[in-house]
Amino acid sequence: MSTPRSGSRRGGWTPWLYLAPALVVLGGLLVYPVYQLGLISFLEYTQAQVTGGEPTTFQGLGNYAELFADGEFWRVLLATVLFAAACVLSTVTLGCALAVLLTRIRALPRLALMLAGLGAWATPAITGSTVFVFLFDPDFGPVNKVLVALGMTGFEDYSWTYDRYSAFALVLLEVVWCSFPFVMVTVYAAIRAVPGEVLEAAALDGASQWRIWRSVLAPMLRPILVVVTIQSVIWDFKVFTQIYVMTNGGGIARANLVLNVYAYQKAFASSQYSLGSAIGVVMLLILLVVTLGYLRLIRRQGEEL
Repeated sequence: MSTPRSGSRRGGWTPWLYLAPALVVLGGLLVYPVYQLGLISFLEYTQAQVTGGEPTTFQGLGNYAELFADGEFWRVLLATVLFAAACVLSTVTLGCALAVLLTRIRALPRLALMLAGLGAWATPAITGSTVFVFLFDPDFGPVNKVLVALGMTGFEDYSWTYDRYSAFALVLLEVVWCSFPFVMVTVYAAIRAVPGEVLEAAALDGASQWRIWRSVLAPMLRPILVVVTIQSVIWDFKVFTQIYVMTNGGGIARANLVLNVYAYQKAFASSQYSLGSAIGVVMLLILLVVTLGYLRLIRRQGEEL
């Protein structure tokens, strides 16, 4: 006859037994590559070392010192932070607005909007990026033709990817287009869980739709809003495909570089694999801090529920 203590011990190990196969797979796919990434960042590892022409030497923090002394790294880091912040703000704002709209329209338009959003979400990043490049093409793109037809001068043969800021704006549109459905669906589900009596009472008190959102819905949805915001930060901070495809590898004179593309260029275009690995480690540490905050919020939200 087992004691309660031994039974609880077995019950404590049972979830880990179910998770063991997935943990083994994740360990093989994540732990070893992260270990190699960190190891290479401490070595002198260029094309000469890859081909065996020169021996691999330990550099310690030399690669990080070289990286942090490079003014371009700080420029790219700042651009990445600002670009990610603009993407997150736009995505969360649009997703919340459409989530509120879903609660105000009839079933058929709501279904159409949901299907359109899920279609955008399911579109691969490289496909969406290619479509946006065609839409804004200076010669054949329909966007410039429509703007000219509306009487907006200056858009004849206008290249959206030539200027740094218009190129970032174009990429931002694509990132928001493929990201807002997650926010929209999540916030819509959270709004549907709010008791209808609360919203009816606010409407009877004469509150406008904006006041209901600001004073009633937003405080009640704060845990969900924080979670989708942090999730968007994680996604948008490591954007690669959209920048690489739409700006042809980082824009004219590398004006549209973000950290992911910058690391790729250092590692594979310049064969400075150690510097590329160091950039990857810096990104990993930044996202690790954000992820730990995300997990803490998830845990706190679970405790509140």
